[in-house]
Amino acid sequence: MVFNMTNDNAIEVVGIQKQFGTQVAVDDVSFTVGKGEVFGLLGPNGAGKTTTLRMITTLLRQDQGHILVNGFDTVTQAPRVRQQFALTGQNASIDQDLSAMENLVIFGRLHGLTRADARSRATELLGDFDLTNSASKSLDQFSGGMRRRLDLAVSLIGNPSILFLDEPTTGLDPRTRTQMWTAIRRLVQHGTTVVLTTQYLEEADQLADRIALIDHGRMVALGTPSALKQRVGGLHLQIEVPELRWVAPAQAVVQAVLAGPTEVQNRKVSAYLDDDGFRAVAAITTKLQDAGVPLSNFAVTEPSLDDVFLRMTVGKN
Repeated sequence: MVFNMTNDNAIEVVGIQKQFGTQVAVDDVSFTVGKGEVFGLLGPNGAGKTTTLRMITTLLRQDQGHILVNGFDTVTQAPRVRQQFALTGQNASIDQDLSAMENLVIFGRLHGLTRADARSRATELLGDFDLTNSASKSLDQFSGGMRRRLDLAVSLIGNPSILFLDEPTTGLDPRTRTQMWTAIRRLVQHGTTVVLTTQYLEEADQLADRIALIDHGRMVALGTPSALKQRVGGLHLQIEVPELRWVAPAQAVVQAVLAGPTEVQNRKVSAYLDDDGFRAVAAITTKLQDAGVPLSNFAVTEPSLDDVFLRMTVGKN
C-alpha cells in the first residue's frame, strides 16, 4: 500500500483493521487529517472510535493497514510518533495536591524544559486559559471547568503539533463548555491540529472542520458538517397541535402531501422534506387550514448533526 502523505497532512490512516479474537473492532478505516484542522471522530459507543485512536497514538498495533503521524510510521517509528502529540482524556491527569503553577512546571520539566523555561511556559499557558489569578491556589478550590482548562494547558506544555481530545467537555456546564470551545479554537489559530471525540454533537458541529462517522468498526460517512447534513436529506418539518385529538388529522395531511414516512411524538408530527420542500410546506399549510386543524407550532429547520447520527447509525446496533 502506498502513502500519499503530503506536507498538508498531519495524520494519514490507510486501511487499518483491528481484531480482538473473532470480533472485528475496526475494519478498513482510512482518512487524513490536515495540519491545523479540527477533525471530529464520532460514532455510537463501541463503534471503534477509541480503538482507532489507540492505534494512532501507538497504544495498540493495527493488524492491517498503515498510519503516519507527521510522517512517522506508528509501527516502525513509534517513539518518534509519541513525540508529535499530546492527549487530553476524559479524566484530568493533574496532581490534586499541587497548585496550577506547580503542575505545569513539573510537566514542563518532564518534557525536558529547564526550570526557568518551564516556569515561563507555565505562566504563558495560565494566561491563555484565564487561570493567572488562580496560579497558586490548591486544586481543591478549582471548579470542574477550571480543572479541565488546566488539564488542557498541561497537555500543551511541550508545544505539541497535534492534540487528541477525548470527550474534553464531558460533565461540564454549558458556560464552561463554551469557554473550552474558545480555548480549543485559540489553539487551532496558533497552528495546532486537533483530533476530537465527543458525545456532544453540537460540539462537533461548532468545532470540527471535518467529521468521520464510524459505526460497527467501519467508516460510514466523512465530510464537513454541512456536507454530512445534506446527505441525510432536505429540510425537517415539525408541526405541533394543541390537543392529542388533532395529531391523527395533522399526520394524515402531511402523509398525503409528502407520500413519505412521518414521526409522531406526543403532540408533534415531523417529517423530512425533499428538494421541493418549500412547495410541500405551502401545500401542507393550505390543507391543514382546509381541514380545520389548529396549530401550536409550525417549524421548518435544516438537518442537524443529531439527524446525521441517527439516520446513519440507528438500526445498526
